[in-house]
Amino acid sequence: MQFLQNSLVELITQTSTNLPPDVRQAMALTGPAESPDTQASQALNIIFTNIDMAAEDSGPICQDTGMPTFYVHTPVGVSQVAIKKAIRAAVAEATKLGKLRPNSVDSLTGKNSGDNLGPGTPVIHFEQWEEDEVEIKLMLKGGGCENKNIQYSLPATLDKLGRADRDIEGVRKCILHAVWQAQGQGCAPGAIGVCIGSDRAHGYDVAKEQLFRTLDDTNPDPVLAELEARIMQEANTLGVGPMGLGGKTSLIGCKIAAANRLPASFFVSVAYNCWAFRRLGVRLDAQSGAITRWLYRDPSRPVEKMTKSEGFPLTGREVVLQAPLTEAQMRSLKVGDVVIIKGEMYTGRDAVHHHLMHHDPPVDMNGSVLYHCGPVMLKQSDGKGGDKWTVKAAGPTTSIREEPYEWHVIGKYGVRAVIGKGGMGPKTLAALKEHGAVYLNAIGGAAQFYARTVKEVLGVNLIELGIPEAMWHLKVDGFPAIVTMDSHGNSLHADVEKATGEQLAKLQPA
Repeated sequence: MQFLQNSLVELITQTSTNLPPDVRQAMALTGPAESPDTQASQALNIIFTNIDMAAEDSGPICQDTGMPTFYVHTPVGVSQVAIKKAIRAAVAEATKLGKLRPNSVDSLTGKNSGDNLGPGTPVIHFEQWEEDEVEIKLMLKGGGCENKNIQYSLPATLDKLGRADRDIEGVRKCILHAVWQAQGQGCAPGAIGVCIGSDRAHGYDVAKEQLFRTLDDTNPDPVLAELEARIMQEANTLGVGPMGLGGKTSLIGCKIAAANRLPASFFVSVAYNCWAFRRLGVRLDAQSGAITRWLYRDPSRPVEKMTKSEGFPLTGREVVLQAPLTEAQMRSLKVGDVVIIKGEMYTGRDAVHHHLMHHDPPVDMNGSVLYHCGPVMLKQSDGKGGDKWTVKAAGPTTSIREEPYEWHVIGKYGVRAVIGKGGMGPKTLAALKEHGAVYLNAIGGAAQFYARTVKEVLGVNLIELGIPEAMWHLKVDGFPAIVTMDSHGNSLHADVEKATGEQLAKLQPA
C-alpha cells in the first residue's frame, strides 16, 4: 500500500483545515438568525472569516486539533497492523507540518511527546466488513468541547428540570440539560451525538459515532427522528447563542442512537462538539492505499466563502488597549465593551498557571495581558543561521480550567487583562474587582483569525512544558475581544447562565 501514508496525511490535513459542506451549510444558517451589531453577530463574523482563512491557507481551523480518532473498516485479509503503523506515521508527519498541534501528554509525568504519539494516542477503532475497499474516517474533537461531554444515569434530578425518569421524556431533559451546561465553554453553536442505553464506556463510543452522521440526515427510527427535531427546536430557544454570549442559535445538530442496556442501568451519554466540527473520511484502494473517493466532501467542487468581507467590522466605538495596562484603564471598561489590543501579551494555560502557583514568573507580568492559548507553532530557519518561531494557529482555550489559579496570578503578579473563552467563576470575578482587571472573551476556534494578529514572536519561556503549554511572548496588532467580566463585579457569563437556566426550566412537557 505504497500510497497509504500520503493518503492519510491528506485526510488529516483536510480534516484539520477545511470544514465539511454539511457543517458549513448549518453554520451559514446561523448568521441571518442573529440580529446585526449584537455580540452573537460579531462572534459569527469572526467565525466565518476564520473558516475561510483556514481553507485558503490550509491552516488548522482551531489550534486545538484534539485527540485524533480514526474509525477504520477493512476487507478480510487486509493487514490492520500495517494500517495502524501508517496512521501513526501520518499523525507524526502532520504534526511536524503544523496541521496538528502536539497534544499527546503523559498522564503521569505531564511530558508532551511532541509528535502526538504515545500510549492510547492516536485513537484507532478497527472493524472488518465485506466491501472491497478500505474506509477511514477521522474526527478531530478539541479538549474544550470534549470536556463538556456528559453522561446521565436515570432516574436523576437535573438542575432547572427536576426529575428525569427512564423514558423518552427523561432522555429529552438530559439532552437539553447537556446543551445548557456547555454554555460558551463548548464553543457554541455546537452539535451533539447521543446514545440512549448501553454501558458507561460503550455509550460514549456510540454517542461519538453519531457525530459521523451528516447534519442534514433524518434518523431512520421515527421516534428518534421526532426527538432529534424537538431537541433542535427547543435547544435554540434557550438563548445560549454563539460562544455563550447570548443569541438565537445554540445547536446546529442533534443525532441520537439507542442501544440495548442492562435492566439495572439506564445511561444517556452525550458527546458535545463545537462549531469547528472537524470530521472527514476517505475510501482507499485496498492494494495501493490511494484515495478513490472522499466522504462528506467533493474536492472537485469549489469551496464557497462563508463571508464576503475579511476581518472584524469596526464601529468606531472600540477601545484600543496597548500594554502595559493600568488599573485606571481597566476600571473604565464595562461588560459589553469591545477592545482592540495592540502590543505585547503572554500566553499561559494549565501548566503555566500551575507553575505560577509555586514559582515567580520568568517575565515581569505587571500590567500585562495574559492569553489562555496553546498555539500551534513551527520553528523555521531565519535565513541567517538561526531559527525563528511562527504562529500557525492561536485561538483561545477554555478559561474555567484556570479558575483555581487565576485569582492568585492576578493579585500577586499584577495581570490587568485575561483573555480566554467561556468565562470564569466567582473567585476570578472577585479578584478582578479587588485589583482592577478585566476578563476578555475571544472567539473560540478562531485560530487563523487571531494568528494573523500576531506580528512577531518575541520569545518563549517554560518551553520544557511543551509547545502548547509554554509561555509565549507575542506582539499583536488588531486583536479584538469583548469585555465579559469587568472590575465592577459584573459577568456576562453569569447573566447568560441565569437567563438560559430560567428558559430551560420553562421547557417542561406540555
